[in-house]
Amino acid sequence: MKKRALISVSDKTGVLEFAKGLAAQGYEIVSTGGTYELLKPIGAVNISEVTGFPEIMDGRVKTLHPAIHGGLLAVRDNPAHMETIQAHGINTIDIVAVNLYPFKETIQKAGVTREEAIENIDIGGPSMIRSAAKNHASVAVIVEPTDYEKVLQELSAGGVTTQTKQDLAAKAFRHTAAYDAVIASYFTKEPYPEKLTLTYEIKQPLRYGENPHQQAALYADPIPGDTIIAAKQLHGKELSYNNIADADVTLAMVKEFDMPAAVAVKHQNPCGVGIGETIAEAYSRAYEADPVSIFGGIVALNREVCAKSAAQMSEIFLEIIIAPSFSQEALEILTKKKNLRLLQIDTTKPETSEQKISAVSGGLLIQEKDGASFDTANLTFPTKRKPTEAELKTAKFAWTCVKYVKSNGILLARDNMTVGIGPGQTNRVGAAKIAIGDAGERTKGAVLASDAFFPMPDTVELAAAAGIEVIIQTGGSIKDADSIAACDKHGIAMIFTGVRHFKH
Repeated sequence: MKKRALISVSDKTGVLEFAKGLAAQGYEIVSTGGTYELLKPIGAVNISEVTGFPEIMDGRVKTLHPAIHGGLLAVRDNPAHMETIQAHGINTIDIVAVNLYPFKETIQKAGVTREEAIENIDIGGPSMIRSAAKNHASVAVIVEPTDYEKVLQELSAGGVTTQTKQDLAAKAFRHTAAYDAVIASYFTKEPYPEKLTLTYEIKQPLRYGENPHQQAALYADPIPGDTIIAAKQLHGKELSYNNIADADVTLAMVKEFDMPAAVAVKHQNPCGVGIGETIAEAYSRAYEADPVSIFGGIVALNREVCAKSAAQMSEIFLEIIIAPSFSQEALEILTKKKNLRLLQIDTTKPETSEQKISAVSGGLLIQEKDGASFDTANLTFPTKRKPTEAELKTAKFAWTCVKYVKSNGILLARDNMTVGIGPGQTNRVGAAKIAIGDAGERTKGAVLASDAFFPMPDTVELAAAAGIEVIIQTGGSIKDADSIAACDKHGIAMIFTGVRHFKH
């Protein structure tokens, strides 16, 4: 039988050189459609000549034929298989190079119709890939142009090795599984279907994980949207595992604000948040919120980084600055710090992802993202003293910020900035002590935000002793009356939101 290779690719990178290399080693090249037109000058054979049947239905049916799949699936050391294909005049196929219709690329186009998406669902391609991969003991299947050279080199040295065929088959099954996962995701409207098919693409290996003894890699959603994964790195060294985790939180948080805002995050907790009339003013407040903790942190801004804000940020050590753009003057200032990472991504668009996925041993936890925002219509004011308009504005700022503080979380705010944050404590009063201690004298007249209700009035007593004048919390505790009474005793205005912001 003739040595035969079947080549049918949407991504034609390097395919002509690959086909020439195979032809030089005596392979007959069989091809389809646009690939055939490209390879025709080097003697490629149209697949219709092999099947004895023309392409039909606008090319929907062309490779689904025994002459193709018999040649792919015949087990070479099975006499019955070989007798069967000989009886039917079928030639074995030894090399398959196939990649698939660009479904992912199609659905990302603006205004794409459902019909266009459906037409870009490949049927014959995955079938050929799976047939070849199943019979990888005899067939080398290539789905990525990066593997062409290796296959040609091994063929020149005597044949594609067993290990390489196994590796290529595994890659082929990953390729078709990922392709089907994107299609399934496109058509699935249920938030929690009976089977969850996810796929991610390697973006980069990382130097290590949370600690140097842990291996790690970054995988990206095939359609990442305006996420930290899609950010363009303008400057600085490679991102680390911890950088990416922290930057994800920082980006999500800064998107909460409409007016100029700066968010500083450390270990996935905000350490300083400020808003202002200008981005430089906002950053100045974020820095003053906690000048100690911001050191080595990540900062996100929702306006272009100007020369003034760049000069401010250049005065301390920061790991990353995230912004929608950087002025030329800002770049000149910040790029003098060779290790400072500058990431450009739209920080003004709201979060588009609707779900949060967390790994647990043996499975995944999936929940709707915490998209609850400050809604004045749902607020209740149970205390005798009601907040002023200015206090309500600060309470809104504090409530927006505390959503990103790990539970149990307490946050203090005043003057358009956070002044104290107590994150991730095993009891709420402990979180309040940390926040109040960090704020110092700035507690006077501040607003205290709690991510959940008060189980007892001890946090109110701490707040009162510190001079805090407004508390915003979830409400709903069986001991709400005790907290309300404590507020009334000390002249504190309390706001109930009816919304909890637990964050683990």
